[in-house]
Amino acid sequence: MVSRAQIYALGLTRAEVRADVRAGRWARVGSRSIVVHTGDVSTEGRWWAAVFEGGDRACLDGETALLASGLQHYASSVIRVSVPRGVLAHHFGWADIRQTRRWRADDVVASGVPRVKVEIAAVRAALWARSDKQAALLLSMTVQQGLSTPERIGRALLDVRRDRRRSLAHAVVLDLLGGARSLGELDFARQCRRRGLPEPTRQAVRRGRDGRYYLDALWEDYAVVVEIDGIQHGRADQVVADALRHNEVTLDHLTVMRLPLLGLRVAPGEFFDQIARALTAGGWNSPPTSVAS
Repeated sequence: MVSRAQIYALGLTRAEVRADVRAGRWARVGSRSIVVHTGDVSTEGRWWAAVFEGGDRACLDGETALLASGLQHYASSVIRVSVPRGVLAHHFGWADIRQTRRWRADDVVASGVPRVKVEIAAVRAALWARSDKQAALLLSMTVQQGLSTPERIGRALLDVRRDRRRSLAHAVVLDLLGGARSLGELDFARQCRRRGLPEPTRQAVRRGRDGRYYLDALWEDYAVVVEIDGIQHGRADQVVADALRHNEVTLDHLTVMRLPLLGLRVAPGEFFDQIARALTAGGWNSPPTSVAS
């Protein structure tokens, strides 16, 4: 995939380009790009064509920039391209080319397909996501796959002054930083009170074969435990310890419910409904004034 400007800079004339296109050796893509073969266009070729269509200062942005930077196990059907305010964008089928006030030359990665830096792409992808769940997923995957750090994403997020999803993004980044576990437990306690659930014992101590361990929330009378999982619970070094503790609690005839911090952020209603059902199964009678959201 090359731009018309690149072809003309190599010395080819417009007539020669038209002749190759008519002969079926090359194909036009949009108004500014030429693919110099007749096969399928690769994903990277589509990225280049989208950037060419946006003009000299166009760059991949959002989730497309994350994919171009190496994000795996994620698919996107639309190529997002950003251009500075005032730039005339040439729209075509593959790309969503938009003007943005947030465009800065220092934010663009020069090597490979022009794209914004990973941490900026992650923040914008979260703000532009179709849902809160998708926003949390994009931020988490960026960190878990080692493309950026929570600190860098947090600094990029500080530049966002107003957005409807800004608070959610801040909460997710705090979770990723690993410093929000206590905040998550406080949120959990508040949610319990709002929904009329009985007050649990927090950080209850149990003894197992390997010593003491702590349960995040315990309802002894109803034999229910809730474990609030931060992002660290997805790490390999945590899996075995978590599984052993889970099994030990289960052997103690307790029902164990898992509540990821991200779940507390983006799907509290569904998780607390499950917790209420577990408490009810253990003998709790739900009051008629219970709050759900």
